[in-house]
Amino acid sequence: MCRITGVINNRLQPQLIKEQVKAMCQALKHGGPDDEGVFFDEKNSLAFGHRRLSIIDLSINGHQPMADPGQKTWITFNGEIYNYLEIRNELLTLGAQFTSVTDTEVIIAAYMQWGTEAFCKFRGMFAFALFDSIKKLTYLVRDTAGVKPLYYFAQAGQLSFASETRAFIAAGITNSNDASWPIRFLAFGHIPEPYTTLKNVFSLAKGHYLCWDHTSSTYFIAAYKITGGYNNQITDADEARHLIKQALINGVGRQLIADAPLGVFLSGGTDSSLITLLADKQKKEQLKTISIFFNEKSYDEQAYQRLVLDKLSGQNFSHLVRQQDFETHLPQIISAMDMPTTDGINSWFISKYAHEDGLKAVLSGIGADEYFGGYPSFTRIGYLKYLKKIPPFLFSAVQELLPDPYKKLTFLANDNPIADYLLLRGLFSTGDIARMLDIGDREVKEVLFDSQEVQKGVYDAEQASWFEANLYMKNQLLRDTDVMSMNHGLEVRVPFLDEDFTTLAERISPAIRFNPLQPKKVLIDSFNDLLPQAVWNRPKMGFSFPLQRWMSQYKPIGDSNLYKGKLVKKTIKKFTNNQIHWSKAFALYQIQPYV
Repeated sequence: MCRITGVINNRLQPQLIKEQVKAMCQALKHGGPDDEGVFFDEKNSLAFGHRRLSIIDLSINGHQPMADPGQKTWITFNGEIYNYLEIRNELLTLGAQFTSVTDTEVIIAAYMQWGTEAFCKFRGMFAFALFDSIKKLTYLVRDTAGVKPLYYFAQAGQLSFASETRAFIAAGITNSNDASWPIRFLAFGHIPEPYTTLKNVFSLAKGHYLCWDHTSSTYFIAAYKITGGYNNQITDADEARHLIKQALINGVGRQLIADAPLGVFLSGGTDSSLITLLADKQKKEQLKTISIFFNEKSYDEQAYQRLVLDKLSGQNFSHLVRQQDFETHLPQIISAMDMPTTDGINSWFISKYAHEDGLKAVLSGIGADEYFGGYPSFTRIGYLKYLKKIPPFLFSAVQELLPDPYKKLTFLANDNPIADYLLLRGLFSTGDIARMLDIGDREVKEVLFDSQEVQKGVYDAEQASWFEANLYMKNQLLRDTDVMSMNHGLEVRVPFLDEDFTTLAERISPAIRFNPLQPKKVLIDSFNDLLPQAVWNRPKMGFSFPLQRWMSQYKPIGDSNLYKGKLVKKTIKKFTNNQIHWSKAFALYQIQPYV
């Protein structure tokens, strides 16, 4: 687990290329505190940078950038390949030789054996750049779940890439803002892929690779798909439960591979509790868990955490987070974000404590809600088909008359899947965004409802699952978890997003996978002999902080006099009167320096 950077530019002097990559590495030092490496190929005007967080093979053999013995292929790699030992054994039978026990070297050997087909074999979370000096090609590759980030800037015959957008600014590659990012941020509460806050800096799509041709200084982007498995739909509930159980046990087992201290985030909810109990059964040494609690009793889940901890023999590190801690660390949290977001505060705190408690990697419960119907959106989406029968012009006509909680209904005036998602998950209506940014409503809609590919189906649980996995989880939960954890030099693994497990989940009949009366019922039933009933048979909380109270009491956020614009000031006043959700106020607080 690391941070990676690189520059390809035949218009720059060699020394400048190296200086840019060194500057990028320095900007990302927090994500790779254990080692730094730079590879430079003057003939191809290429430099790779690497900041290392040592997890597998802690020796110097894991130093990157790394090459094959003949130095034909070079790589800078961020992530983990969980099935690398199986691939390694297969390659050994084909005559490959290894000088380390790293998964990094397995990627190189796999590519040299199978070419781009190797990408389909990897099970893990990864983003890497691979330079083939014989074919004069460089590949940027990202995992199929989009767990690990990879941003690129390709313009005027040059290619730069990095794990965080701040690296492009630090190296002077670009500091031009994308003029549309405030629109996207106020609508989504984050910057959705492929966009960033920087002009012409984009996120490589999950399950895709970018191929750069050094001879022509051109590139193309292509998808790759995981191979193997079956495509038939599972319609028997008993079979579904059996397969879920085996696949998740296998997924957790894979992700316990580490040569550095590894633990689990335990919030007390169903998903983290399940991952913790499964990890405890398979981990050879005692399992360490990290938990958070609050003085605000309505947010305190210690009782549920204790139900799980009573079944474990390992050490639990439990930390109290207070209003004072939030106020003290908020500037650091915002700095760690890399790009604005209304999420990630919880991830920053628990990652901080995990690092202080001596852990380098942890397992997390992200992914179960999205694939098994754990959010309110799975039931709310059904109402859309009825609301869609109302003439769209009516919503536009009454926009100024609607009270704040109902303003998002104006999204129904737009025949676009993104509008449907924003009705379920968005922050502000298009009209309010236009007024806050002093731009036209048409411009807001052109930005939000662009040509990016979005699945459009009927208004059912399958569509809600696609929205949650491909818009909310990918763009917010995974990105914020990665950037916040890596800010503390911590790796977060997500067993629910194991490729084989998600492939299985998508094969299960919707009638079995989604239950409108009990969220995640088939998942819970698959482990009814393991999960305490009190953990899952209660109202959903998620991993929540008392941010409604904390932010309203934090003067820089709650003081409307510090904001610009009549509507913005009015919105902040509503927040301090507890009339709107904290995420809206937090979004406006972050965006003020840019408007």
